[in-house]
Amino acid sequence: MAQVAHRVRIAESSQAFEVAAGETILAAALRSNVDLAHDCQLGGCGTCRIRLLEGAVAYDEFPLALTPEEEAAGYALACQARPRSDLVIRPARALAEAPEPARHAAVVRAVMPASPLVTRLVLDIPAVERVDFLPGQHMNVIMPDGGARSFSMASKPGGNRVDFHIRRVERGAFTDLRLSCLRPGDVLEVDLPLGAFHFHAEDDRPLLLVATGTGLAPLKSMLDALMDDPDCPPVSLYWGTRTAADLYIRDEIAAWKSRLYEFNYVPVLSRADAAWPGRRGHVQDAVTTDLTDLSEHAIYLCGSPEMIASAKPSFIARGASIERIYSEGFLLNNRGTSRSVD
Repeated sequence: MAQVAHRVRIAESSQAFEVAAGETILAAALRSNVDLAHDCQLGGCGTCRIRLLEGAVAYDEFPLALTPEEEAAGYALACQARPRSDLVIRPARALAEAPEPARHAAVVRAVMPASPLVTRLVLDIPAVERVDFLPGQHMNVIMPDGGARSFSMASKPGGNRVDFHIRRVERGAFTDLRLSCLRPGDVLEVDLPLGAFHFHAEDDRPLLLVATGTGLAPLKSMLDALMDDPDCPPVSLYWGTRTAADLYIRDEIAAWKSRLYEFNYVPVLSRADAAWPGRRGHVQDAVTTDLTDLSEHAIYLCGSPEMIASAKPSFIARGASIERIYSEGFLLNNRGTSRSVD
């Protein structure tokens, strides 16, 4: 039997569009100029999560950034889901009021090693007095071929200077081949701010932040914005890296305890040597060992899609609200996608 097109309507709006046979919801939305939040378009970051209010979808392969628990609760990933019927959908969580993204000429102010694999890049945006973004969002660096590489802001909004933590990917078009050649005064073409991953102050709950590698960067942006804030909720930060050398801002983090409310920091190494006195293994397992009830937390997961895919069902089993788990997967690849960081 030949496949047929299906109609998708966005709840509480006048927007609707047709999805052709074999097409994904996101592809059809973009073709119809309907704006659905998205980043990687590979099913790895979770930005395009939607709620199915009516109808059903199917996947060629079940996406990494969606758990069976989320699917059972009615969620889907628009970039991978193909309708099996007409649909009524709603974005999983509305993006807070955010500045419109714009293209800027960014001037390099500093390029310095933070660890053997991580470089700190500092940019100025001279055309504006203040770079407005939501803590947790990212920018795109525009490559000579027109492709883009995405990097999360690691500093809070304010002024026109922005920090980034960039992990080198072997033979990466930007992180390996171009970043090492940058010098102060060089100019990069960038788009910002971008992304649906950001801090939700309206949750007003204890915070659980879990990162692997440079997934720490957007979480640091959130914490920088909370420093010395009398309304700062209790904060637990779990950071997973391979070795102690990869904990590239450990001294800075140690100073946060006096500026964040009930700040608890737990570094976890997956390839620790004999000298390491702290926690070992996978960072998400350290969380579930320490915290048996996550029902009151707002949870932010950032870094490897594998960590996020493992953490979500474990955290949900400990009472975490699906509505209060926010995640962003970093895809290290050479395909030039919008959430590629190579």
